[in-house]
Amino acid sequence: MTTPLLRLADEVRDAVDRGAAVVALESTIISHGMPHPQNVETARDVERVVRDAGAVPATIAVLGGVPTVGLGDDELELLGHGRDVMKVSVRELPYVVATRGHGATTVSATMRLAALAGVRVFATGGTGGVHRGAESSFDVSADLTELARTDVAVVSAGVKSILDIGRTLEVLETLGVPVVVLGAREFPAFYSRASGFAAPLTLDTPRDVAAMLRAKRALGITCGALVANPIPTESEIPRAEIEPIIARALDEMGAAGVGGKETTPFLLKRIVEITGGRSLAANVALVKHNARAAAEIAVALAASA
Repeated sequence: MTTPLLRLADEVRDAVDRGAAVVALESTIISHGMPHPQNVETARDVERVVRDAGAVPATIAVLGGVPTVGLGDDELELLGHGRDVMKVSVRELPYVVATRGHGATTVSATMRLAALAGVRVFATGGTGGVHRGAESSFDVSADLTELARTDVAVVSAGVKSILDIGRTLEVLETLGVPVVVLGAREFPAFYSRASGFAAPLTLDTPRDVAAMLRAKRALGITCGALVANPIPTESEIPRAEIEPIIARALDEMGAAGVGGKETTPFLLKRIVEITGGRSLAANVALVKHNARAAAEIAVALAASA
């Protein structure tokens, strides 16, 4: 731990000190990604999945200005109601700490705080990336630059389907971030197992991923890694079905003049509405699937330490 600002739950601190398996979990999905009470129920379920796989869950948020790694039930409820909870990327971290506010951490902020806490593996739903139309909007997620500078492995169902996946993969290549797909030869697209883009790298098991992460660190490569874990077949919405829905949501977003950090929440909410909740069910399923894979990677890393 490199900052006195950080507060670790006793269980998390003990696991980090012992070199045991810990999995970081983000909090934006609780405050800004799902409706209450499903958001809190999902957060608890995801933590349970991590425990069942042999690791300690560490959900991360800023509470009363204190970056907190490992949350209790009351804290999850506070985030779940979403009142006065700011969506916090890395750039907002100093602000929410200084103003003693509550903040739900995005992928980039969760990575940064996980690294400060000594947690090396992080499970989320989907990572951010280059937005469609970024050649004119310049809308590129801070998740990509954080992956380039912070040594945390991010396990996700690929990048969100609403993004420009091809350009996102190109940027990750430029930044030197290892991108590996777990058990498949095609890069996944969040709701869908297929994106139309080949996997930059493929590994078959969480143990193989742990070996790659050990090699990366031994080589002095200090960036993160993106581990893309395709959504389970029974839960996916096929690419041909979801793409027209995304296109419709994008058109509506343009007509409404929505942009910036409100882009992703607007699009995901509209997709849930258009699919009659089916996309939300897929989101819950893939988050749990990623949590299990991340826990298995963390356990393999801890066993080799």
